[in-house]
Amino acid sequence: MEESSRTKNSIRNIIFSFLNQIITLLLGLINRSVFIWILGIDYLGISGLFSDILMMLSLADLGFGVALTYSMYKPLAEHDYNRLAALTNLYRKVYRIIALAVTVIGLLLVPFLKYLINLKHPIPHITLYYVMYLANTVASYLVIYKTSIITADQKDYILNKYRSYFSVLQTLFMTIFLWVTRNYFIYLLVQVIFTYAQNFYCSHVASKMYPFINKRVKMPFKEVKEIFQNLYSVFLYKISGVLLNATDNTIISIMIGTGMVGYYSNYSMITTRLTGLINTIFYSLTASLGNLVVKEKPERRYKVFLVMQSVSSIFSTTCVICLMLLTQDFIRIWLGKNYLLSDTTLMAILFNFYLGVILLPIWVYREATGLYRQTKYVMVITAIINLALSIYLARVMGVTGVLFASAVARLLTYFWYEPVLLFKKYFGESSLIYFCHIGINMFITVMIAGLEYITLGKIEPNNWGTFIIKAIIIGISSLSLVMLFYIRTGGFKLILNRIKSFYVTSKKS
Repeated sequence: MEESSRTKNSIRNIIFSFLNQIITLLLGLINRSVFIWILGIDYLGISGLFSDILMMLSLADLGFGVALTYSMYKPLAEHDYNRLAALTNLYRKVYRIIALAVTVIGLLLVPFLKYLINLKHPIPHITLYYVMYLANTVASYLVIYKTSIITADQKDYILNKYRSYFSVLQTLFMTIFLWVTRNYFIYLLVQVIFTYAQNFYCSHVASKMYPFINKRVKMPFKEVKEIFQNLYSVFLYKISGVLLNATDNTIISIMIGTGMVGYYSNYSMITTRLTGLINTIFYSLTASLGNLVVKEKPERRYKVFLVMQSVSSIFSTTCVICLMLLTQDFIRIWLGKNYLLSDTTLMAILFNFYLGVILLPIWVYREATGLYRQTKYVMVITAIINLALSIYLARVMGVTGVLFASAVARLLTYFWYEPVLLFKKYFGESSLIYFCHIGINMFITVMIAGLEYITLGKIEPNNWGTFIIKAIIIGISSLSLVMLFYIRTGGFKLILNRIKSFYVTSKKS
């Protein structure tokens, strides 16, 4: 019964999250097209830069988001409602302080914006635009303490349903108002209004689903102290992740130009949205894994990991090949040749994308098991290497160097360290099996990519019709070739067994 419930919740989370990502992707493309047509590439660069700055400001939450969800797994499994209410009340106070801190720090950064922005033609009212981005960021801190319980209880699909509704309305209204007014401030104002509306509505849903979280239960000082002591690990993990993922646009803006951030953001939008679709499948399983880690034995955890590893291998290879052969065509038909970056830059983007997908099972287990406490210093080293290499390679190779720096930093550190730790501590198995699997996947990816580049890569579509035909051919051929290699693996057989058991359970109920 417990297993069936976990499976059903995971599948619901995946379906609703996936639909949310698809809707967001389609509307995002329409919105960006109108944005570039009306405002131009410099405004797009400013948008990317401000997003990076405010992602760095998210350090102010000290990793409470990760800690909050993780701390709820056990009391949810044990139906300890008083502890859940106490946790919610504690984090409510903490997040109000965080919202204030982010606001103050964000405003203190205003005088330094001129050093981060590198434009040939200045944009008027740029400080006002930055403040609007700041207001949009602060919105999430006001209600996250309530919605985290839904995520921890394996019911993220409920949140994703409402997020989809608000996302559709927000993007539509932003696009319409930008088209009619041609005013960036109005565009941002609509974004802020919908962000606040979405967050407060989701908070209301959490209160209705779990009314006990509104009870004023005080957590004992000893337990509060323990939580804050554990946050040291989470904070190092958090700061490292931000420095690794949220500095590229800032370095590109300062050293190469803010306009280049706009060109790069068209490519990163594609990979980010695709990563979001894949993350949907994996991170929708995180809460179920948290429940599984609490209740199941290492052998069972390892079997689930094998399933996830097979899925990540199939996705990473198929998606990298499709992106390699289709991205330049897509940008050229969508925006024009003037918006293309070099093939070398595309390879750097795809290398980072590949690492991000193939390592997903490790990252999901990291959050579900609290492994970030053991990997905190490795993440710090990764961030330092990335920052130093990005600055150096930006001078030598431009935007391509900044992107390759991220991949090199990952390969030198947690790419090998985290699997060793996870296998030893949670699976009781040798990590050598894992690294052999990754090596084989890399070989398969390069081999199929080379084969398809020779046979299909030279086809250059000149309209959306021929592009869609090329995309279908490449998608089907890539997936078919990948499946030939993975259809007999243990992980893939476990996936088929899981699907069959879910089908049988659904039929009975």
